Amino acid sequence: MTDTPGRLLRLLSLLQTPREWPGSELAERLGVSQRTVRRDIERLRELGYPVEATMGAGGGYRLSAGAAMPPLLLDDEEAVAIAVGLRTTARQPVAGIADASVRALAKLQQVLPARLRQRVGVLTTATAPTEAALVDPEQLTALAGAAAGNERVNFDYRDQDGSATQRLVEPHRLVVTNRRWYLVAYDNERHDWRTFRVDRIDNTKSTGVRVPARDLPSDDAAAFVTSQLHDLAPVYAAVATLHLPAAQAASRLGDHAGVLEPLAGGACRWTSPADTVDWLAFRLATLGCDFTVHEPAELIDHLRRVGARIARATAG
Repeated sequence: MTDTPGRLLRLLSLLQTPREWPGSELAERLGVSQRTVRRDIERLRELGYPVEATMGAGGGYRLSAGAAMPPLLLDDEEAVAIAVGLRTTARQPVAGIADASVRALAKLQQVLPARLRQRVGVLTTATAPTEAALVDPEQLTALAGAAAGNERVNFDYRDQDGSATQRLVEPHRLVVTNRRWYLVAYDNERHDWRTFRVDRIDNTKSTGVRVPARDLPSDDAAAFVTSQLHDLAPVYAAVATLHLPAAQAASRLGDHAGVLEPLAGGACRWTSPADTVDWLAFRLATLGCDFTVHEPAELIDHLRRVGARIARATAG
């Protein structure tokens, strides 16, 4: 084997197998002398691969864990397995690794041969569970690549009411919250920052136009998404009777307690600050007392649904 780069890649592929390789066996596999194997081992070490050597009759070479993650060589089956795993993780994001899984998937799919991409797509379809909010990994990787390269894209988007629009945007960051993917991007036609649910995005296409990175009007993309979602959610002021003295209720509610009016029998009437039904239900449930909600009807309905779900979870 006279092609030195090709021989180094072949040697690296062998060393990535978790075993020790005698120099004689490596030389035979590569069709070179043991002296050439030793030189190639030194070249790999210079490139940052931690190759250990052990002496003796049972000694040889092995790749060990180092201080940094070196590039890996994967065969077809390994590449398909990793890609399917990353696509599954991306469709059902896991806190803490969701963003990293998409970045890794984008890098892998960029170099994946077409014949393997088809296998990955078939396997992902066969193994992924069906859920309404599942995300197409192809859209995720396209958006992640555009965000990394400051590249404009256009895509089809379905609003909450089901109406379809076409958007021309500059992707900034992908964010996971409440097990959903959101894209933070600058909308070129609306001249403002927008948050898009990725499961409502389709037909993402690159425009080939690279633009300077814009400054997000927030210190953190995740905080921006949270604020946008809160702004879009309807808010209500709750009115409820708390079976708790007003002083204790004020202590448990803390800041922004709203208005508390003492009632007979050690109870009080609470008029809350405006907030979402999810938050109001949470505040009521964590007060540690009985309560009766008088309004709004949306909160009463929400509590009934939550109560029924809890009852089903604890039945039997």
